[in-house]
Amino acid sequence: VQLQASGGGLVQAGGSLRLSCVASGITFSDYAMGWFRQAPGKEREFVAAISWGRDLTYYTDSAKGRFTISRDNAKNTVYLQMNSLKPEDTAVYYCAADKYGQLLNLRYEYDYWGQGTQVTVSS
Repeated sequence: VQLQASGGGLVQAGGSLRLSCVASGITFSDYAMGWFRQAPGKEREFVAAISWGRDLTYYTDSAKGRFTISRDNAKNTVYLQMNSLKPEDTAVYYCAADKYGQLLNLRYEYDYWGQGTQVTVSS
């Protein structure tokens, strides 16, 4: 199983980035997909998730209205569109997969993790 995240980079405050995560080795449509992030010296935290089946979406409060998670099952890919970025969004962003997942904001629920992609937002 492999989750390959990409799309991170350096952006000014107010800018946008789109993260992608391509999954292989799993039946992608059976998995809820999540994005988490980890800033230096902090614990990894939930950002957004999309369910399997009905594609319901969930966001942490700081992401609501700015970030959009989506998935393309034909491409085995989950996306995180991030707009109006702030310096406090700076972190390594990780995608994760949870088979038939339910409690999507809990990182210990996830079965597989990608390697992370760095997002840096300058002020």
